[in-house]
Amino acid sequence: MNKVFLLLVLLGVALAMWAMRGRNTANDAFKTVDNDEFEQLLADSNVVLLDVRTQSEFDEGHLRGAILIDVKTDSFMLAARDRLPKEKTVAVYCRSGRRSVAAAERLSADGYQVVNLKGGIMSWRSAGKEVVK
Repeated sequence: MNKVFLLLVLLGVALAMWAMRGRNTANDAFKTVDNDEFEQLLADSNVVLLDVRTQSEFDEGHLRGAILIDVKTDSFMLAARDRLPKEKTVAVYCRSGRRSVAAAERLSADGYQVVNLKGGIMSWRSAGKEVVK
């Protein structure tokens, strides 16, 4: 009986985790969207596009109109405050989506409205979306 109960609890936890996959952060401080929704967002003039990769990654290819601020630098938030208007939504991306989540968390905590690209530029390219050099 104890084994059955334990199995049911584990199954419940696994189902809850499966149901939460792809959801936003616990506090929903920012939104993560797929390629198509991100592309639609970029058509809005109240959106500023932010690439948080390194300069060399940016030079290899980036989304048209992107501002580069490397999230790994100590001056990331200073540069963000200087270059990103808080009255606009910040659409953020990186290579695979990990650094952009870190950037989105920091920007959101500082009062920015942020939308993150799920899967980063790798996903964007795989979907056949435009990348410029």
